[in-house]
Amino acid sequence: MIDDIQKWNEEEKASTYEGNDLGIMVKPNSCMFKVWSPKAVQMQLVLYPPLTGGTVDEPFNQVNQNTLFMQSNDDGVWSLEMEGDLRGYRYMYKATFEDGTSAEAVDPYARAVTMNGEMGVIVNMEETDPEGWEQDVRPHLSHPTDAVLYELHVRDFSIHPSSGIVHKGKYLAFTETGLRDREGNTLGIDHLVELGITHVHLLPVFDFATVDESKVDDNPNDVSNYNWGYDPLHYNVPEGSYATRADDPEARIRELKSMILSLHRKGIGVIMDVVYNHTYNTADSSFEKLVPGYYYRQHADGTYSNGSGTGNEVATERAMVRKFIIDSVRFWAEEYHIDGFRFDLMGLIDIDTMKELANELHSEVSSSILLYGEPWGAMESPLGDEMTLKGAQRGAGFAVFNDNFRGVIKGDSDGDGKGFATGEVGKEAELWTGVQGAIHDFTEGPSETINYVTVHDNLNLWDKVVRTQGLQDQLGFLTYNEDGSIRGFANLEEAVREADPYLQIHPDHVLENETVKRCLLANGIVLTSQGIPLIAAGDELLRSKYGDMNSHESGDIVNAIHWDQKQRFKPVFDYYRGLIQLRREHPVFRLRTRDAIKKHVRLLEKDHALLAFELHGAAVNDTWNRIVVIYNASIETRTVSISPGIWNVVTEKGQSGIDSLRTIDGHQVQVQGISMTVLYSMS
Repeated sequence: MIDDIQKWNEEEKASTYEGNDLGIMVKPNSCMFKVWSPKAVQMQLVLYPPLTGGTVDEPFNQVNQNTLFMQSNDDGVWSLEMEGDLRGYRYMYKATFEDGTSAEAVDPYARAVTMNGEMGVIVNMEETDPEGWEQDVRPHLSHPTDAVLYELHVRDFSIHPSSGIVHKGKYLAFTETGLRDREGNTLGIDHLVELGITHVHLLPVFDFATVDESKVDDNPNDVSNYNWGYDPLHYNVPEGSYATRADDPEARIRELKSMILSLHRKGIGVIMDVVYNHTYNTADSSFEKLVPGYYYRQHADGTYSNGSGTGNEVATERAMVRKFIIDSVRFWAEEYHIDGFRFDLMGLIDIDTMKELANELHSEVSSSILLYGEPWGAMESPLGDEMTLKGAQRGAGFAVFNDNFRGVIKGDSDGDGKGFATGEVGKEAELWTGVQGAIHDFTEGPSETINYVTVHDNLNLWDKVVRTQGLQDQLGFLTYNEDGSIRGFANLEEAVREADPYLQIHPDHVLENETVKRCLLANGIVLTSQGIPLIAAGDELLRSKYGDMNSHESGDIVNAIHWDQKQRFKPVFDYYRGLIQLRREHPVFRLRTRDAIKKHVRLLEKDHALLAFELHGAAVNDTWNRIVVIYNASIETRTVSISPGIWNVVTEKGQSGIDSLRTIDGHQVQVQGISMTVLYSMS
């Protein structure tokens, strides 16, 4: 096996293709097919006529297939140009190798597929543009630290009955505007606008493997209809289960573009979660079928390495793998107008690939495109020193998730371990490091750190705080037997129905509840720290997943966002909205360089569950001269000394925004227990 790997390395340069036309190129009266398969001795294009009935059960009509031989060149590329209008035709590649074996595979560069991704489909991408697409403009982003990110799953957003949305669980849900609940609260996309976030970070919307697109709408209670999407099948094709017609290859493309267009018109950018570190299939993947032994990292004994924890890891350091990733990302950025990319297990992508990708996107597509990811792998990888870990991103044009800051704020991810906001004393110094944009930790500047406390993985924020307080049993959180069944209940539906995540909240005193206050403090820290903030969808509604720490296939009953909670917890929503407004309207919270942070962020006090600091706003053209931010995680009211003068309090006791709540004339301020206070002076 070692000899085979060395042979690949020696031959790689000779068989590297630099053209930008792999896949298909559709012309008015012809179509060009190109596929890279340097080890094949024969390549055939297998062409099938379009599906005519448009029904789910229509067979592939194998009898009418047309098999044509392709021609190879010195770069390992096989090509064939066919005359005529081939729109709607389905196609596959059949590679034959020197030992006589052959394999049939979907084009890795396919831009459209049949239902469940079984075949590639020829489409003219221009014909998939919704009305107004040519006039679409990316929302303006002057600098990465100006962003406020909101991580969201397409189906979670709209599937609950209280969403008021017609296209539940679909891309088109984001095109429905003007929706309100009975009390007049905004819903759907208008809720996002009101909240004030700048970007929606979508969990994977490329074509993934584990949801049957033909049955996804049959039974909403069937958990097999749900997945987060970290099981890549076709990287350049939208997922079909989010489309109104998964059996129509163009529908998913047009509807995803419609979603993006709708968000852009509201001033919201779209971040795409991408998973180039592994594929769902290994031996049966198109990569392995067309170029055996090349696309995946392997051990010396020939077994696949498993740094992803899912059975394989993609060999991003190889030239044609790197090319595929860059080609794919550029395709999404240019064809779909995507505004940024979050890389799953980015540690498994070699640093040279990330640097080249960032440079090419920013110089050739748009300088405003955001790039960030997880600077770790799931398990040990042979990539070694080339891994993209914390610190490797310095000066490279992309950011990494700051798990150091995350742990300091909340504690561990799934247990009862505590952090600063959840009641652990002694975290103040580490918290101060995170507040400064990690410039004394692993970043060159604040644009390289993604600050967050929870995302889709692990316990969400409400459930984590509940766990640190030991309230999970009282609230009926889910527990499991060794065989995976729900303990004490016949099924998941019954267990969720009996749970009450908000049992201890008095409806008239929401902001006085300790769990609520600790949640607000946690994300309050995120939204007032230097760097790029990210919050998880539903945090502003106190979203719970009933203690489920890995809900990737738990279905709608656990994952759906309950929009009726907006009115129930309106003071919480208003607090988030006010904090986001505070951040977006005052540039001192969004400093751009390490020098600016060093000069204009000054520590006032750091002791026993309390951190206070001052921001010099006038120096960065903020309309407020000086701003003081105080985090008090203890249960007692604390008194903090400030410079003498007249101060306007804009955040305290669960209220936040840019308007003064009260005025202080003096040199001290009292800060309520488990809360954040922000005040400013014009002098």
